[in-house]
Amino acid sequence: MEETNGGLIKLMCCVKTYDWGRIGSESTVARLYYRNTGIIINKDEPYAEFWMGTHESGPSYVLKGADNGEKLTLKEWIERNPTSVLGDIVVNKWGTDFPFLFKVLSVAKALSIQAHPDKDLATSLHKEQPSVYKDDNHKPEMALALTQFEALCGFVSLEELKVIVRTTPEIVEVIGNAKAEQVLNFNEDDGKEEVRLLLRSVFTDVMTVRKDVTAEVLSKLINRLNVEDQARLLTDKEQLILQLEKQYPADVGVLAAYLLNYVKLNPGEALYLGSNEPHAYLYGESVECMANSDNVIRAGLTPKHRDVKILCSMLTYKLGFPEILKGTVVNPYTKRYLPPFDEFEVDRCILPQNSTTVFPSIPGPSIFLVMGGKGTMTTSSDEVVAEGDVLFASANTKITVATLSGLHLYRAGVSSRLFGLHK
Repeated sequence: MEETNGGLIKLMCCVKTYDWGRIGSESTVARLYYRNTGIIINKDEPYAEFWMGTHESGPSYVLKGADNGEKLTLKEWIERNPTSVLGDIVVNKWGTDFPFLFKVLSVAKALSIQAHPDKDLATSLHKEQPSVYKDDNHKPEMALALTQFEALCGFVSLEELKVIVRTTPEIVEVIGNAKAEQVLNFNEDDGKEEVRLLLRSVFTDVMTVRKDVTAEVLSKLINRLNVEDQARLLTDKEQLILQLEKQYPADVGVLAAYLLNYVKLNPGEALYLGSNEPHAYLYGESVECMANSDNVIRAGLTPKHRDVKILCSMLTYKLGFPEILKGTVVNPYTKRYLPPFDEFEVDRCILPQNSTTVFPSIPGPSIFLVMGGKGTMTTSSDEVVAEGDVLFASANTKITVATLSGLHLYRAGVSSRLFGLHK
């Protein structure tokens, strides 16, 4: 086998063609997949997610470093020499399980309103419904925008909830006048727990409304907004509601969107989500990193399996706008995005022409994705890299990156906080 410590291993990665993905060559995911594998893109197919990692639902394969030309998954390759590849700290915390899953997303229309379970809930759901919840891990995640990227994320503030109740009669029709009055008369002094309980009650009322009532209320809402659109400028949220209803007619998720923050990320900005937080990605392209799980509990904006009862019971019901990460400067070409999770961090490196940078040796593994351009990555030898290349770096590997023409790459690694490297 080739060196497992101090080397770079190229990976062949997989793609997901979910129906919300961008079509054919419009999709960055499709372009990366073609460059990575040589597999021709179907111009009429949606290309939604490009996966890099060891998850069994979409494993990456080692292109070199396997004995006798055999085809090895990255997981199998790691298990041959886990301590050397992952490092002592990672093995002591997670065993031979690779701690994160790295992705690129190309989103043409809204994903489901969803949340990811914490570790305890994931364990019980996997045990009870292994065909639906395919692993027992939690799934904190972070999306880092490549283009303008839009999402629904977390619940609106109490003040915004009051505005919604005052200005959206269709929401009042679903939750009832008594609960609407409760919302309007509530104030922050009544206590955080009481606010959360009230929000939980409102959200549950919306999510569990009968389908025929949902269809009737949405019809009224859409008609009203279309009429008002002639007389005034609709708010961003109202314009989004019209767009979502076209994508998912008569879906309760369209109503639920009123209760969630509408977030617009610029390229280079990131959004992170802990377990049990509601969200839905809406449009745009991003790099995404998460704990190594594919567990999703859905409740709206989807034709897929829904588990409304579990979703409504599991959420934290925190109110307010999410934190947006702008990245901290590591060197003149690199920013680091460090969410409050042990499993991962992401570096964004944009090298101009005729430049060089160094990724220092760290005690854990990394996955590098070349998003664009061409250059070299050097450990003990040079590796020529270009758009679509994905490389695995073992623990304790110092890497020098150089380019003549310019290079745009991302690195996902275990959180530097875990190694005591974050100041």
